[in-house]
Amino acid sequence: MSAPPAEVLAHYAGFEVAAARPYGRGLINDTFLLEGSGGRCVLQRLHPVFGPAVHHDIEAVTAHLARKGVVTPRLIPTRDGALWVERTTPERTEVWRAQTFLPDLFTYDRLVRDDHAFTAGALVGTFHRALQDLDHEYRFVRAGVHDTRSHLDTLALAIDSSPRHSLFEQVAPLAEAILAAGQALPDLGVLPKRHCHGDLKLSNLLFDDPIKGVCLVDLDTVGRMALPFELGDALRSWCNPAGEDATDCAISAERVGLALAGYASTARGLVERPESEALIDGLATICVELAARFAADALLERYFGWDPSRHPSRGAHNLMRARGQWSLAQSVLADRAGLDARVTAVLW
Repeated sequence: MSAPPAEVLAHYAGFEVAAARPYGRGLINDTFLLEGSGGRCVLQRLHPVFGPAVHHDIEAVTAHLARKGVVTPRLIPTRDGALWVERTTPERTEVWRAQTFLPDLFTYDRLVRDDHAFTAGALVGTFHRALQDLDHEYRFVRAGVHDTRSHLDTLALAIDSSPRHSLFEQVAPLAEAILAAGQALPDLGVLPKRHCHGDLKLSNLLFDDPIKGVCLVDLDTVGRMALPFELGDALRSWCNPAGEDATDCAISAERVGLALAGYASTARGLVERPESEALIDGLATICVELAARFAADALLERYFGWDPSRHPSRGAHNLMRARGQWSLAQSVLADRAGLDARVTAVLW
């Protein structure tokens, strides 16, 4: 990851001459911590999947959160008052943005202990409650987000078009099981759309030293979404003790209960009955959807982030991820009644 160009730094007062080092563990945006006469800030080069209009959405959401007293990173305007900087290179137009730095906060890839799930849930509940009265039409809307049917169709096409791929014999039976499970999933698109973060993996939550949730980061995914998708993705990330890079995963019902109890502690009354009844459907759907995406990408070799130190190819890394998400989906479906009971116990 190359250093931020001087022509970008020149747009930010107090950071024209700044020390820069890579910051965080994100795989999508290139992120740097700057230290200059203006103090410290976070500078990012956006991945092309995000359009620059997303900054209008981030500004609206974070301004609303700040008015409600909720801790949040804020965009730092340029000298000309712009929310981002565009830089044209021979390859593409880069989009850069600066944000306030929040010191003494920590991210985690896995829960430190089970009760960590409670404080994570409480933080997300605070976020949702603060945004419930936000009046904003989103300028950047990601296409195909949680379009499960589209992801299943992509997997089916990948199987049909890749019979000679070296991983085909391993992917094909896995894909058959994923596609069968996908056919049985309910349609959650009929549920109301709420203001949501859009990517509640644990590493997008910041905590203080005693592991109390403080704020959410990586707000490029903010938008309206059905709540079971939002919370389903959170539970998938938080309540899988094996972590993302494992092939044999199982949902922790104890962590699910704690996470939802934490959410209820700050957002009680916010969730409507049809949404709560669909929460475990949302969790199962996210697991099946991700298994389908990773299985398709194992054949198409197109995932933009992989670990070459552990896997010989994008395909191999994605096959591992597909197996992990499918095993997680199976554990959710096997304990459906028990998980539903935990939802009812804490939200009603």
